Amino acid sequence: MSENKEHIILETENLNIGYKTKKKESVIASKINIQLQKGELIGLVGANGIGKSTLLRTLTNVQDALSGHVYINEKLLSIYSSEELAKSMSLVLTDPIASKNLSVFELVALGRHPYTNWVGNLTTEDINIVNQALVHTNIETLKHKKCFELSDGQLQKVLIARALAQDTDLIILDEPTTHLDMYHKAYILKLLQKLVKETGKTILFSSHEIDLAIQLCDKMIVMTPEKVVTDQPCNLISEGTFNTLFPKDLIVFDETTGSFRVKK
Repeated sequence: MSENKEHIILETENLNIGYKTKKKESVIASKINIQLQKGELIGLVGANGIGKSTLLRTLTNVQDALSGHVYINEKLLSIYSSEELAKSMSLVLTDPIASKNLSVFELVALGRHPYTNWVGNLTTEDINIVNQALVHTNIETLKHKKCFELSDGQLQKVLIARALAQDTDLIILDEPTTHLDMYHKAYILKLLQKLVKETGKTILFSSHEIDLAIQLCDKMIVMTPEKVVTDQPCNLISEGTFNTLFPKDLIVFDETTGSFRVKK
């Protein structure tokens, strides 16, 4: 690990990810060495099936690493208790919400669960934090609406607000723009960029919106069949990293515009 760690929120050390059975071990990606700094927006990109979800599951302790280490705030992920981890990392997953009968305020307030007593009573401080999360995500006017009344884009903002209310250094989102139209894809990613600037939190998200991620992210993690690389988008462009993401028979990456185009 590096010597200067005061601003490193998440770090991996020679991380190998994949699946293990009694008979064999299937490695999806190996020797992953990444550092996520405080106050960064990081996009995780790569082709379908490359292992983005597997990497996120491993970074969030949902799935065991095959080998190597993950550190959150300099502490090994594997020794965190569930309660400690919930105070250090919040997740926004693609799983359906258990109950859409909750109001927006009630759903966002679930983010305070790691801090409340077993009854789940909210203190004045908890209520203030929930309200602040609603303001940060521009959904305070939806506060009393039921979640089943919301559009996909509105619901995504509610889930982001819940993660904010959890008040962790690190927020991880799995495909936050799925099922959204082009405008709302850009809106959600622009919102994440704004939240990083306003709160100083570190936000990591996986996405297929590579063009948008290039424009908005401080750093990107790019998964290719050969390796996993992380750097600023401008450096990744100059190094030709995006040229290796997809077969070149149909689409190519235009380094001048920083976007993909269909091959003529």
